[in-house]
Amino acid sequence: MTSETLWYANRATGAISLILVTVVVLIGIAVKLRGRLPGLPHFGTVSLHRTLSLSATAFLTLHIALAVLDSYVNITLTDVVVPFVSDYQPLWLGLGTVALDLMLTVLITSLLRERLGHRTWRALHWLAYASWPVALFHGIGIGTDTGTGWMTWLTISCVAAVVAAGGIRLAQSARAARRTPEALLRTAEGARS
Repeated sequence: MTSETLWYANRATGAISLILVTVVVLIGIAVKLRGRLPGLPHFGTVSLHRTLSLSATAFLTLHIALAVLDSYVNITLTDVVVPFVSDYQPLWLGLGTVALDLMLTVLITSLLRERLGHRTWRALHWLAYASWPVALFHGIGIGTDTGTGWMTWLTISCVAAVVAAGGIRLAQSARAARRTPEALLRTAEGARS
């Protein structure tokens, strides 16, 4: 495989990884909202979330492997797992490494979910929300397509979708917090007075 082929493949797998990870985050938010996708029961939505998570991991693995194999830039296996030590763009590559480390933590703890218990797994699963913007900034900072029309629109679309879904999730949490037993008791007492 030529260096040019590796470069194009790396760019493509990076963009596909962004799309897949964004969709995984969106479906994860839908699962948390007890939502489901049209035509799928709740368990189908959860299953799709898991399947797309594994697909995103596969594309991300391919993206990383292509970056290491490409001889145009020297990226080592150490650079892949230890943040900010690379000779090549240490900040931007380091952000990609941080995102990878967070995603691996989510993946491994999800595979061990039964052994960890729901509460521990859920706390660690929040790292997925942290990994998405870190990965996004990695792509913006190091991506060779940053600034092109198609990548700009792809990035804006991904950000808009996650911000909208996150806003819906926060609004639902705020409504649920107002419906706590204490709040319901105060409402009932206020209605009796």
